[in-house]
Amino acid sequence: MEINSLTSAFTDIPDEVKGFSHVPGGGVQFGPGMVDRCGEFCALQEGSAHAFLVSDRGVAAAGHVQRVRNSIEAAGLRVTVFDEAAENPTTLDVARALEVARGAGIDLIVGLGGGSSMDTAKACNFLLTNGGEMADYRGVGKAAMPMLPFIAVPTTAGTGSECQSFALIAVASTHMKMACGDRKSAAAVAILDPELTLTQPGRVTAVTGMDAIAHALETGVCNKRSAVSLAYSRLAFGLMDRAFERVLEDGGDLDARARMQLGAAYAGTAIENSMLGLAHALANPVTARFPVAHGEAVGILLPHVIRFNSQISEIADGYRG
Repeated sequence: MEINSLTSAFTDIPDEVKGFSHVPGGGVQFGPGMVDRCGEFCALQEGSAHAFLVSDRGVAAAGHVQRVRNSIEAAGLRVTVFDEAAENPTTLDVARALEVARGAGIDLIVGLGGGSSMDTAKACNFLLTNGGEMADYRGVGKAAMPMLPFIAVPTTAGTGSECQSFALIAVASTHMKMACGDRKSAAAVAILDPELTLTQPGRVTAVTGMDAIAHALETGVCNKRSAVSLAYSRLAFGLMDRAFERVLEDGGDLDARARMQLGAAYAGTAIENSMLGLAHALANPVTARFPVAHGEAVGILLPHVIRFNSQISEIADGYRG
């Protein structure tokens, strides 16, 4: 299952867009079983000998942490595991991961899981290499020093964090979310293996998929959209539109899982080349104040935002396109 086999119907989209040429950092590796090559990609990172594997308990229970650990160790690298990444991570969650990483003396970071695991991994990278506090990196390009190589391995089809240079971290005391972005924090390699998403519970499939579709829609009409981001938005939505319904009906449909995962990554790339919109802006304070999953909050708000935005004819045409 190759990228172009899933995007061949989009004949008017340049090959460089289909091939993720606008992803910051390195390359994207896609296909069933690709996760077993994680150790190979880790070993290719110059000077890397000890990987810090960041994940969560659910991903560990599904067996994915051990699978990735085995692959990395088979490539000759040591591995330290932190499997306590929290949903909607805060500065305290990052501090716990950072303590483990500092004590281990790692030189490579692997984020395995959903957006929360990858955000926690990126946040650790900021603080390990540049010091200070997460608030110091709120915004774009605040890291002055080089950062450790980062490998992103998503187990959900949702955030597109594997194709972004941002970590979204909440202040523990206020739950205000900070977007901390720097091109140096982007993944050197993003490994997209749709088999990893087969173990997602139905609810996780639904809320992460809704988030990914919202990414495609919001990047398609936001004020900072560009020709590049629009191409990714359109490609992402085209892949996920019918696949979302299919994967909700049959969680074992690997083709639908692959389309959702690839679509989520394209939507993440669209975010990196533009921005998001009001549904995400409104969702952040909702998840900060209430125990609501990010994708659920976005899904609740998105229809209202679409109705509001559609009062502008140009934006209404964008939704239709």
